[in-house]
Amino acid sequence: MKKSLGATPLVYPTPVWVIATYNQGNSVNVMTAAWGGICCSKPPCLAVSLREATYTHGNIMRNKAFTVNIATREFITEVDYFGISTGRNTDKLADTGLTSESSKEVNAPMIKEFPLNIECRLKDVVEIGLHTQFIGEIIDVKAMESILGEQDVPDVDLLNPVVFSPVVRKYHVLGETIGRAFDIGKKFRHKKTA
Repeated sequence: MKKSLGATPLVYPTPVWVIATYNQGNSVNVMTAAWGGICCSKPPCLAVSLREATYTHGNIMRNKAFTVNIATREFITEVDYFGISTGRNTDKLADTGLTSESSKEVNAPMIKEFPLNIECRLKDVVEIGLHTQFIGEIIDVKAMESILGEQDVPDVDLLNPVVFSPVVRKYHVLGETIGRAFDIGKKFRHKKTA
C-alpha cells in the first residue's frame, strides 16, 4: 500500500548547482540552487527556478546571463554556505577562499575550482508562483580534463556530483553506474516472427 504525501516538491534527486552572476558593479555573486534540470536538447537549454527575493534573481534579469557550476563532494561545505548566506551582505567566494574567472561566452563568472561550468545566455523567463524559472541556452560547457570519459564527455563517476533530497534537506553523492541507457532494456523488445 502506498501512502499519500500530498502536493510537495519531492523529485529525487535534484541537482546541487551553484549559480554565478555579476552584481551591479561587476562583483561576483553565487548561490546554491536545487530546482533545475535540462529542458531542451536543440537548442541545448537548462532551467533553474529561483525566488524573486534572491540577489541572483535580479542579477540574471539585469545581465541576461548566468553560469551553472556543478558541485562536488570536495566543496560541499562551501556549497551549503552559498545557500544559507546572501550576497547582499558578504562576498561568499572571498569568505570561502574560492575564486572566479570570467566566462568568455556570456556576461557571468565561473567558479575556477569547480570541475564543470555551464555558460548560459538567458533565453526565457517564466513566472510560476513563488519561483521564477530562468531558461538558459547553453552556450558552452567547460570541463576539467580529469573528469572526461568516453567521447570527451564528463563522466559522472569521475565528476562525483552532489545531489539534494528536498524536504529532508540532505546532500548525497551519486552512486555506481548500473547500466548503459538505451541498451539494458533491449531484452524486452519483441522479436519479429517469420
